[in-house]
Amino acid sequence: MKNITILIPAYNEEAIIDQMYERLTAVCAALLNYEFNFLFVNDGSSDGTLDKLKQFKKQDQRVQYIDLSRNFGKEIAMLAGFDHIQGDAAIIIDADLQQPPELFGEMLDWWEAGYDDVYAIRKAREGEKWFKKWASKVYYQLLQKVAKEKVYPQAGDFRLLDKKCIQALTTLREQERYTKGMYGWIGFKKKEIAYVAEPRAAGESKWKFSELVKLALDGITSYSTIPLKIWSIVGFVISLFAFAYLIFELIKTLAFGTETAGYASIIAGILFLGGIQLISLGVIGEYLGRVFIETKERPLYFIQEYSEEEEKQQKSNRDESGAR
Repeated sequence: MKNITILIPAYNEEAIIDQMYERLTAVCAALLNYEFNFLFVNDGSSDGTLDKLKQFKKQDQRVQYIDLSRNFGKEIAMLAGFDHIQGDAAIIIDADLQQPPELFGEMLDWWEAGYDDVYAIRKAREGEKWFKKWASKVYYQLLQKVAKEKVYPQAGDFRLLDKKCIQALTTLREQERYTKGMYGWIGFKKKEIAYVAEPRAAGESKWKFSELVKLALDGITSYSTIPLKIWSIVGFVISLFAFAYLIFELIKTLAFGTETAGYASIIAGILFLGGIQLISLGVIGEYLGRVFIETKERPLYFIQEYSEEEEKQQKSNRDESGAR
């Protein structure tokens, strides 16, 4: 039978992880033609999430867990999971139960039909505020305009990936990761399915507004250099107007002499041009900062504990004891 890994990044999900595990096992038990294993990536949780995962491991050998040395963020946590996936395909799902595991069967059917990336889009999200929906829609429209590759609105990380897609993603080692963009960049044969996102069964969202803004900026700067080009054009246009105004003032002075009036307009012009320069320097700084981070070539994550290594070590110790 084909082996499928269910990848679940988790951060401080002690309140919901039991429900998540029970629902996963119930769904997978009905899919008799596949062998499943559950790979949890504990992203530096400060609650009892890791203890729960160890309990699951004791009662279910299909459970594997990776405990990262600190909170690296969901993007890096998923990469850690990609690096340790073994099998024919993987399904990525969040631990908050907003994404229904019941879609696994449909995903597997389309995978068997020849699709390498079966991604689920949110056609609705229960309990979501109108501003967040509007902001998400506008953001994806903007992203599609600046990106060369196709953008898939409302398509998150909930998807099935063939092993060839997993292998491709593991070769992309950017520090500032935007995995939603990488899915489109690597290509392969894709299939879209839809679902209704459920409210969180317990706990609170770990995504703060500032983190969502940072993720959005990462998406734009990772996809394209259009922001740099925009400010180059803006600077060029302003320079043309400034040069034309300089010629006008020179001709007026030669024809009519000088005048002391115009202090307010000069100050306004200086402040306007200064603001434009600061904004453009900020955009350049965003890109330069990413170059600086990438040139360090630091490891993307460190593992505190990996269940499979622990199991191998225990088996080795038992074998040595038996030999003695």
